[in-house]
Amino acid sequence: MQVSYIWSKFHLYRYKVVVASLLLALCCLAQVSTVQAQQKRWVQRNNPNYDSKKLTYGFLIALHSSTFKTKYSDAFVTQQFDTVYSVNPMWTSGFTLGFIVNHRVTDYLDVRLTPQVAFYENKVRYLYTNETFKDATVESTIVEFPVLLKYKSERRGNIRMYMVGGLKPAIQASGKKQQAKEELEIKSANLSIEAGFGFDLYYPLFKFSPEVRFSHGMLDMLGNRTNSYGQPLSRVSTNMVTVYFLFQ
Repeated sequence: MQVSYIWSKFHLYRYKVVVASLLLALCCLAQVSTVQAQQKRWVQRNNPNYDSKKLTYGFLIALHSSTFKTKYSDAFVTQQFDTVYSVNPMWTSGFTLGFIVNHRVTDYLDVRLTPQVAFYENKVRYLYTNETFKDATVESTIVEFPVLLKYKSERRGNIRMYMVGGLKPAIQASGKKQQAKEELEIKSANLSIEAGFGFDLYYPLFKFSPEVRFSHGMLDMLGNRTNSYGQPLSRVSTNMVTVYFLFQ
């Protein structure tokens, strides 16, 4: 039992280390670009009129690490589930593809719509008192419609920092078909609140924007509450960290 628990914790912290490393890499990239801009003020600004456009378009690819956030139900402490030691959501990875529609409101504020398709494989581990475990895996393809506000700093040379925040409605496009056996069932619709930051890097022919975004689900996603996977739980919501690469 303890070995399984430690292995679960290893997976949890492994993804946190990966995310922290990506954040550090983005900060280092921004710092290097800023120093270069300060040292070479004579360098010509790329796409000097780009930010004056009302509408701009592009595409994105993203890597995400996601997990379910669970709460136990009252049934968890009953004799019916006295063999269930704990229920542990695990961090899993996936990827996202999408498009960008950006509308400039002011020099420092944009409204951004990024319809996208995300591929998930969420996993929850059920640990038992006899030191065994079962993994409940939920595979799904989700269509998401993030609507975000983008607050930008002043442009310095060919770099500009920004913050984003908003809402992300989502609906399941396809998923693993329900089998006759019991499994963890998740609802098909979700609504998340998102916040993050990034850097606009201007190049002669395009703008590249690495971005980190944090997402927290606001709805209860637990579907079937009557089977052996659903009864120990009272609520299931989503948490996610995503690294975006945007091209405009």
